[in-house]
Amino acid sequence: MINKQEILKIHNLHVNINNKEIIAGLNLIVNKGEIHAIMGKNGSGKSTLAKVISGHPAYQRTKGNIFFKNENITNEEPEKISHKGIFLAFQYPIEVPGVSNIDFLRLAYNCKQKQLNKPEVDPLSFFQLINDEIQKINMNPLFLNRHLNEGFSGGEKKKNEILQMSLLKSELSILDEIDSGLDVDALKNISNNIKTFANKNNAILLITHYQKLIDYIKPDYVHIMDQGKIILTGNTTIASNIDKHGYEDILLKK
Repeated sequence: MINKQEILKIHNLHVNINNKEIIAGLNLIVNKGEIHAIMGKNGSGKSTLAKVISGHPAYQRTKGNIFFKNENITNEEPEKISHKGIFLAFQYPIEVPGVSNIDFLRLAYNCKQKQLNKPEVDPLSFFQLINDEIQKINMNPLFLNRHLNEGFSGGEKKKNEILQMSLLKSELSILDEIDSGLDVDALKNISNNIKTFANKNNAILLITHYQKLIDYIKPDYVHIMDQGKIILTGNTTIASNIDKHGYEDILLKK
């Protein structure tokens, strides 16, 4: 029997924003080596959950706890959570005019190096490092010298998020609708990159509306959220049923 190593545990989490409860008693356990997907109707709390795990300051945690590798991170600051090994790929990556992509990536990488008490990497060494990473995800090197996400298509922005994930080698990667706005080819490419990145020492949490991503990646678990909590957990068959019949059957049976 394989002993599973817990990487993320969320216990009875309640979260408010603007005095409205968005997460209402959510529980979730993710182990190393696992890929989990969270699905649900708009407004069910999926993206809120992603932001809360990563420490977004706009959300008030009123009850419950979040543990990462058995350490309580419920009230940690976002940068500390990132340095501990959690990565969040944004649903809508922002554009940052005046900041080159490669400078941003080197700063992020060196911040993590510093946190790990490892030497920072000089620009020349980093250039070689990042070139190795972009080849893994089949990304055009010209994107490194462009301003961060400025003028990028939706697919290019999402691929840039995957590049950050690959570079930082975080232990828990939360991908918030990484598939939104992608054509079929871009979705296949992103999915392949995610599967290549996944290994026995990390975990991935996908937040998605679409069965296509589920079909390509085949996560170990699929969770359905409604009204701020997980109401059903199963395998990829759940996603297939939702694609055919919608959420209503599940919500009526909960």
